[in-house]
Amino acid sequence: RSIISLLPPPQAIRNSSDPCMFVRLLRQLKSAKASPSSLRAMGYGVGASGVALLAQGLFRRGIAEEGKAETFDYSAVRKAVADKLDNLDYDDGSYGPVLVRLAWHSSGTFSVFDNSGGSCGATMRFQPEADDPANAGLDVARDLLEPIKAQFPEISYSDLWTLAGCVAIEELGGPHIDWTPGRTDKKCKHCCPPVGRLPDASRNADHLRAVFYRMGLSDQEIVALSGAHVLGRCHTSRSGYDGPWVRSPTTFSNEYFKRLHDTKWTIREWNGPLQYQNPENDLMMLPTDLELIRDPIFAPYAQAYAKDQDLFFKDFAAAFKKLIEL
Repeated sequence: RSIISLLPPPQAIRNSSDPCMFVRLLRQLKSAKASPSSLRAMGYGVGASGVALLAQGLFRRGIAEEGKAETFDYSAVRKAVADKLDNLDYDDGSYGPVLVRLAWHSSGTFSVFDNSGGSCGATMRFQPEADDPANAGLDVARDLLEPIKAQFPEISYSDLWTLAGCVAIEELGGPHIDWTPGRTDKKCKHCCPPVGRLPDASRNADHLRAVFYRMGLSDQEIVALSGAHVLGRCHTSRSGYDGPWVRSPTTFSNEYFKRLHDTKWTIREWNGPLQYQNPENDLMMLPTDLELIRDPIFAPYAQAYAKDQDLFFKDFAAAFKKLIEL
């Protein structure tokens, strides 16, 4: 039944011309170790509806889209991205954090309820998604990658944005992300998901669950992915918040979780939105960050990651791979 639940209604499969849907479903079915024969054996596709043939077609179309990508050598793209990262004139000396944020935000709009949004499409090229307040500042990342897209026109924007995020994580000392190609780009603004699907840092644990559950992610994956806050900083000109989470914002580590647990966080007195500061007033945490140690379900995961960087790296790599394949 869990395999069946991955498939949209037969009519939707029959009428779809969206290759992103087929690639996404192919990956989900592969992960579930499904095959056309197993789908038929479960009774999905028996009778006049012809769903078995649709399932066969889904596999063929998904494999075809992945096959187009597999003939291209992505190592040169990886190197081109890596060569772009260092810049002493930008933030803390690296574009890596903003590239991770681009990969995250371009994927984090997915909805399991209608299969809209997600990493396929690169719809942040269009309004209104480009102007979503949650995406403020990501024009820096998109513009940075434009010369690479021009150099390697074979790669889709969707693949380039997600690959760049993975390269950035690895180059900044994080785990290897098992990235796979095959995403395709949407053509116009009418394909943009609704604005407002990304997390709101001012909210609580219930909000985080609403956002991440909509993507099909778990409590453990919420906490693991939040560990990406070890990179970069907030800007008043973008989110309204101000400052870095850690003192080494261009090094991927479990330092974020350590600081959450071993620092006394107090409300910052200032004219901006609610955020928390450490005693030295050089680091900050957002309301959603502190939910990770206040919520009784989130807290054990956050504590485990603070104690064990290898565990965090393993869980983050798996969760990030899942996110960028939504």
